[in-house]
Amino acid sequence: MTFLVDNQLPQALSRFLSKRGYASQHVLDLNMDAVDDRIIWEYAIRNNCVIITKDEDFLGLSVQYGGNSQVVWVRLGNCRKQSLLDAFAEALPQLIAALEQGHRVVELR
Repeated sequence: MTFLVDNQLPQALSRFLSKRGYASQHVLDLNMDAVDDRIIWEYAIRNNCVIITKDEDFLGLSVQYGGNSQVVWVRLGNCRKQSLLDAFAEALPQLIAALEQGHRVVELR
C-alpha cells in the first residue's frame, strides 16, 4: 500500500507513515503541489496510491472518474501537526483495515 499525501497536509505525515513501514510520498516530493487535483488523481491511479487529503474534491473525482484509487478523507478541523499525527497513530490500524477491505473512501474524524 502506497500513500500519496495531498498539499493541505504536512510532509511530516508522509514521513510518519514511512517510519511505520508504509510507502508514502507527499505531493511536494513529486513537484505536484501546484497542479490540478485531477492530475494528482491520475497519478494515484497509475501508481496505485491511496490519496490522503482534506480536500473534498477528491470524493467527486472518485465518483466522476473512478479508477482503482482510494481516498483517506481527513475531516479533522485545523489542528497542530502533532495532533494530526496523534490522530493518525490512533486510527491507523482501522484505516488500514478499511482500505484492505476495499473501501474507496475512508474518513478520519
